[in-house]
Amino acid sequence: MEELQKALNDGRSLTVSTLPDKGRCLFTSRHFSPGEVIISQEPYVAVPNKNSNDSSSRCEWCFSTRNLKKCSACQVVWYCGSTCQKTDWKLHRLECKVLSKVEKGRIKSLTPSIRLMVKLYLRRKLQVEQVIAMTSTDNYGLVEALVSHMSEIDENQLVLYAQMANLVSLILQWPEAEINIKDIAVNFSKLACNAHTICDAELRPLATGLYPVISLINHSCLPNSVLVFEGRLAVVRAVEHIPKGTEVLISYIETAASTMTRQKALKEQYFFTCTCPRCIKAGQYDDIKESAILEGYCCKDNSCSGFLLRDPEKRGFVCQECGLLREKEEIKDIEWEVKYLIEKASMCSSGNKIDASLTYKAVEKQQLELCHPFSINLMRTRETLLKIYMELQNWKEALAYCRFVIPIYERVYPRLHPLVGLQYYTCGKLEWFLGETNEAIQSLTKAVDVLRITHGTSTSFMKELLIKLEEARAEASYSLSSKDDQ
Repeated sequence: MEELQKALNDGRSLTVSTLPDKGRCLFTSRHFSPGEVIISQEPYVAVPNKNSNDSSSRCEWCFSTRNLKKCSACQVVWYCGSTCQKTDWKLHRLECKVLSKVEKGRIKSLTPSIRLMVKLYLRRKLQVEQVIAMTSTDNYGLVEALVSHMSEIDENQLVLYAQMANLVSLILQWPEAEINIKDIAVNFSKLACNAHTICDAELRPLATGLYPVISLINHSCLPNSVLVFEGRLAVVRAVEHIPKGTEVLISYIETAASTMTRQKALKEQYFFTCTCPRCIKAGQYDDIKESAILEGYCCKDNSCSGFLLRDPEKRGFVCQECGLLREKEEIKDIEWEVKYLIEKASMCSSGNKIDASLTYKAVEKQQLELCHPFSINLMRTRETLLKIYMELQNWKEALAYCRFVIPIYERVYPRLHPLVGLQYYTCGKLEWFLGETNEAIQSLTKAVDVLRITHGTSTSFMKELLIKLEEARAEASYSLSSKDDQ
């Protein structure tokens, strides 16, 4: 720990502290400005996610889906080219021998979690043998120091971890002196709490990785930092001014939810109760109001924007603005119709996209009758419709739903949230494609304002966005000068 502390303090202006109610935490030892990189780390181990269409559809190193070739020896791992294969060779050389011995019938059992654990022990072995370098920020000791929460896991999960641990032991075929099934099970519990989903610049999941130093950073539903990925590299950037001596905080979960929903998610996966500035307001009027807006019902009077709370006499829900009662039978009927339509839509969404769009439009219609305009459920339905219309290349409808979603995003997420910036980016691209150049400039400018903070400005994604913005401005300028010449 002393070596890690020195490395973070000297190279990152960070310190590791231990708090009674939180455990280990990361604090700043200088001021950080919005957009500034606080810390970055390569994964100790990482494995591509399985694709629903092709279980081995990403490069093992860079997670690309292009020009893939399967390893001829193990027939499990894929690479996009010789560069990635050579970069990964020290680890895969050992992994390849292990995977080659797995019976064909067991290949399907090599889930990302199983493969991640196998790679974890192989990398530990290679560092002990000094084949792979060991540093103060890259060593198995940091994995050992992670919290497992084994004492808080239910019996069924413990049995599952034991079964998975046994499978890993069978795959590795190491003597008991080198590997212990109980330790493997503990590490599976650590992965559940500490592994990160590696996403691309547009937050699409690519892989799963373990970043032991990044895992020191605690959660807040109102974080001062954001975690994004640049390829394999995990990068934490400040999204606000962070004074010296302040704890670095990111969000572990989807924060567009009521306090009760957020607390439930954190308790179930991470085994703690959040006490951030948002969560300590639980039960107060503002929090009750926000929860009712995000997950409750709208007033029966379409001209009223009030929120509803449960009627003390249990007749239904009462609007807190106009006092109108909405009976629970009416709400129940609409909820059942929405549930039926969502089930119907999910059955056809993977097939006929037009049918899926029509069914989700029917879901949206019912939700507009039932939910508050800023409802999370309504937002999710509109996100789905946006995705479907993009796949159908119905750009006008896609743009309409993109514009529907943005106001909800701006309410449920902080101003400098990646999803807000990415939604403006999508909106700008659609507007430009449809000839709405001035609107595109506005949307792309808003996208840049957010994403230059969350994503930096040096990645290929951001360079492409900045080029698009300049091209849109040039087009608008040319159009204006052409009009002046006429």
